[in-house]
Amino acid sequence: MRAGLLIAICCLFLSACGSPTRFGPVQTANGPSSDIQMTDATSLPAPSATDRSVQFRPYRIGPFDRLAIDVFGVEELARKEYRTDAGGRVSFPLAGVIEAGGLTPAELENEIAQRLSGRYIRDPQVTVNLVETVSQVVTVDGQVRQPGLYPVVGRMTLMQAVATAKGLEDFAKEEEVVVFRTVNGQRMAAIYNLKAIRSATYDDPEIYANDIVVVGESAQRRFIRDAIGLAPALLSPLVILLTR
Repeated sequence: MRAGLLIAICCLFLSACGSPTRFGPVQTANGPSSDIQMTDATSLPAPSATDRSVQFRPYRIGPFDRLAIDVFGVEELARKEYRTDAGGRVSFPLAGVIEAGGLTPAELENEIAQRLSGRYIRDPQVTVNLVETVSQVVTVDGQVRQPGLYPVVGRMTLMQAVATAKGLEDFAKEEEVVVFRTVNGQRMAAIYNLKAIRSATYDDPEIYANDIVVVGESAQRRFIRDAIGLAPALLSPLVILLTR
């Protein structure tokens, strides 16, 4: 993705971060040139509790979730971990195969308790906790080796998110990494420079669940690679004019 395109995408979503100082849009005789507002903030704020409550409705168990299921007082069924299959089903001892996909953890607790009640255990006390969930994910896209959705377990930074996607592609533009985020219901974005982070020019920003990380492409590097590939067929020196 070319630099101008990424910056344009970023600007489409960029909004005020609460800072009193704003830049743009360009003022014309007919008024502002757009409704885009850029600020002098150096980092994106963290999403608020409201943002998270909107984005994370009561969690519904899905495929490949890892669950910790405990039946109080039954050693054989205490503190065990189970993973749902591709269809969201989970197999639990004595309860059999349960269609857990689409259920909340509390609903799964009730389902297991009902299957165990009376027949095996008089009054089963079941708890279900999510150990690893696909709802807490970050999207890493663009010029990385393995674009995709990756779980956010604990604290994750931008450098860690890129490393989780197996690092940068050969034509990645380290100076142009865009992070999209929703804060207080407002879509926002920021551009980071991985070289600057690596050299400790500024801190490695934290990445949150539902963030989207897009690594830009260096068109110049790709062009040079392609041009060098043609070099053996050339009968004269190869001269490349580069523009920024």
